[in-house]
Amino acid sequence: GPELLISLANQPFPAELVVVGDPQQLQTAAQRIGLTLQLEAVDLTVDPQRHRPGYLKLLSSPLATPTVAPQHPSIDNAAGLIDALTSATKICQQGQADALVTGPIDKSVINRAGIAFSGHTELLAQLTNTEQVVMLLASESLKVALLTTHIPLKEVATAVTRVKLIRTLEIIHHDLQRLYHLPNPRIAVCGLNPHAGEGGYLGDEETDIIEPVLNQLRDKGMALLGPLPADTAFTPEALARCDLVLAMYHDQGLPPLKQNADHDAINVTLGLPIIRTSVDHGTAYDLAGTGEASSASFVRAIHSAINFTNPG
Repeated sequence: GPELLISLANQPFPAELVVVGDPQQLQTAAQRIGLTLQLEAVDLTVDPQRHRPGYLKLLSSPLATPTVAPQHPSIDNAAGLIDALTSATKICQQGQADALVTGPIDKSVINRAGIAFSGHTELLAQLTNTEQVVMLLASESLKVALLTTHIPLKEVATAVTRVKLIRTLEIIHHDLQRLYHLPNPRIAVCGLNPHAGEGGYLGDEETDIIEPVLNQLRDKGMALLGPLPADTAFTPEALARCDLVLAMYHDQGLPPLKQNADHDAINVTLGLPIIRTSVDHGTAYDLAGTGEASSASFVRAIHSAINFTNPG
């Protein structure tokens, strides 16, 4: 994360970028990979200034141990990570920033510190008092949303409910119109079971939950396809008929997207009262400290956030 931020500092962006983080951590990471970085304190009460390559506006959020060695994260910093995310979210809620862009984070480090944490998406929903949000992964050619996110596979079937599916599809429909300017978005919905349940012989979630919900929302004018067998929902022919695919669980939808994204995919949280985008990858500890990690997803996440805040 810090290395990617430093590489971003040297690129042009048509907006003011404000980093919420630890200045010592950023300077140490810059020295480690041989890049020059100028940090400037930010005043959020004045008009924003366009980003200047080589500089980063900083809102200091100190870590307990800012100089940990690459590939060796410290649980001492877990609370500091949550504090930074909380501060950044509040800034957006108060209208002092137009969007939140997050980098990769290690969930296990935070949990090992005794802080229950299942991901950015869930934390942001909690911080903004949002009852339900939707995780969207988007590349240039494919958009995949998830009905369930970071839960064990054995809990997925129980989590597939009519109420959750209805609200998820309503959020997707609304935010595809709001953020992507699709007047009547076409949403393909995967089944939960192999062959989408095979008419009830391989599971009844499709006949009892998914099909009735899709019919109910079709009657309200939504363009919905499915439930589709997940093994054919991502073929070129199927994707040509839709704007987004809704998968029932994490590893049903994300492997096809990541196979085809070529580092340009981003994460967007739908349903929040603020705009939030993120990288679609993890911390890549094998690359930490080398300066070789690709910033492509982070760059696209920032540009997408900028575009979402400027609908014209």
